[in-house]
Amino acid sequence: MTLTEARFKGRTAPLLNATIGQHLDEVAARDPDHMALVMPHQDIRWTYFEFVNHVNRLATGLLRLGIEPGDRVGIWSPNRYEWVLTQFATAKIGAIMVCVNPAYRLYELEYALNKVECKAIISAPSFKTSMYLDMLVELAPELKTSEPGDLVSAKFPHLKIVIRMEDETSPGMFNFGGVCDLGTQAETDRLKELHSSLSASDPINIQFTSGTTGTPKGATLTHTNILNNAFYGGQSMHLSADDRLCIPVPMYHCFGMVLGTLVCVAHGATMVFPGEVFEPEQTLRVAAMEKCTALHGVPTMFIAELDLPTFADYDLSALRTGIIAGSTCPIELMRRLIDDMELTEIVIGYGQTECSPINTMTAIEDSLEARVTTVGVAHTNWEQKIIRKDGSTAAVGETGEVCSRGYGVMQGYWGDPERTAETIDLDGWLHSGDLGEMDGNGYVKITGRIKDMIIRGGENIYPREIEEYLYSHPHIQEVQVFGVPDDKYGEQVCAWIQVKEGHELTPEEIKEYCHGQITHFKVPYHIKMVDEFPMTITGKMQKFVMRDETVKELGIKV
Repeated sequence: MTLTEARFKGRTAPLLNATIGQHLDEVAARDPDHMALVMPHQDIRWTYFEFVNHVNRLATGLLRLGIEPGDRVGIWSPNRYEWVLTQFATAKIGAIMVCVNPAYRLYELEYALNKVECKAIISAPSFKTSMYLDMLVELAPELKTSEPGDLVSAKFPHLKIVIRMEDETSPGMFNFGGVCDLGTQAETDRLKELHSSLSASDPINIQFTSGTTGTPKGATLTHTNILNNAFYGGQSMHLSADDRLCIPVPMYHCFGMVLGTLVCVAHGATMVFPGEVFEPEQTLRVAAMEKCTALHGVPTMFIAELDLPTFADYDLSALRTGIIAGSTCPIELMRRLIDDMELTEIVIGYGQTECSPINTMTAIEDSLEARVTTVGVAHTNWEQKIIRKDGSTAAVGETGEVCSRGYGVMQGYWGDPERTAETIDLDGWLHSGDLGEMDGNGYVKITGRIKDMIIRGGENIYPREIEEYLYSHPHIQEVQVFGVPDDKYGEQVCAWIQVKEGHELTPEEIKEYCHGQITHFKVPYHIKMVDEFPMTITGKMQKFVMRDETVKELGIKV
């Protein structure tokens, strides 16, 4: 890269050419007695030998039911051992696992299953207030009179098989444990054949992106995509078989299933799941009890853990690393993670589902400044560039759209060539929709989303810059900045602010804190004090929801 062009190529290294099933078997053969999976909430403690046996039992059971390579199998569940087994069993038989968002309601579920033509779905009975099995029956009432495996549904023309977790029985559905007992020698022989015949370039996973507008898009990922991303992500953390990774993030998302389970399998490490869903006290208790050396999370998760009144009661001295992702890490939070949680080697990962997911990462060896102000440089076997609106490469330090190219770019959005072409250009560059800038050493700063940029009276304002300043206030816990329509200026700056427990702030005090410190047109014009923020299940803030609520409350006509 020249000193004038914002383009950087990460180091190159040989790609893993194995399938996920082949790699798992190799890891288990090397150290069969090493602990693979720990799930205290389900009383699961399996070595790699035991784990592979359970995976194979499910794989042969699915084969017996008629699941073939290329068939789509949905998984709809919080973090449970059945989810982990499904991830690796479907990979072993070449089926494509479809991650169904645990928060989906009826319309979204119907759309997702039909979009990718799921042949089977494996479902938990319920999650929080969502009664999954009831919802499936509401959409497919034919289940009540169907034999398991023979569903003929008006709304789901491709869905034939419904597999439910736990021991209770439901009309028209198989039980998960029963499916694991179905395989015969014929299916065992078939599994061995598939072990050598499947290709690493085969699609293995569909992840629906949680877009803010339009219908969800199914990013289609291969063995090569996600196995290599996991392997090199683990290398950035210096992960080895001696590590025990605490995974409180949801498995339906790349963070949980690629940077969580697959990172561990890629390096023979131990997967530790503290619960079905993130709960800060439970996460710290399990991390301490299991002597975890690594802990993942999004910023809001780490803040919740650090702010627990009982935080000091947990011995987290074994911790050293982990990945913080999902959104930009505030500087003050990074300092607390290093000083208070002893995560001295924590790294920041940045990417998109469409990139499997990581495309830039900080390194353990990076300076503190680089780790708290950037998302690192292009990952191994990745290229990164910043472009202007006209598609030309931006200069160093110039803000533009972040684009990525490498082995991890998805095959495309399932059944959606037009939207794929809008995201991946003819040269293979994936356009993120994120705004960022790159310095002379290739380090990238993310400044916001293109659609989140505020244009006030002709001035381009980047919300992240204002957010970072407001985070420096000792009484502010969380802040989100976005633009709302304004008759005079086109847009005005709006901030939603959450104050730390035990403290109070007024909008006037916040404006005074900004006065003379940041440019006058960047000072929030509208300020709302809140107790919580709308966000996705993965912890991503939903600024479009905040914007809509603010517009409605202010009576702004759009």
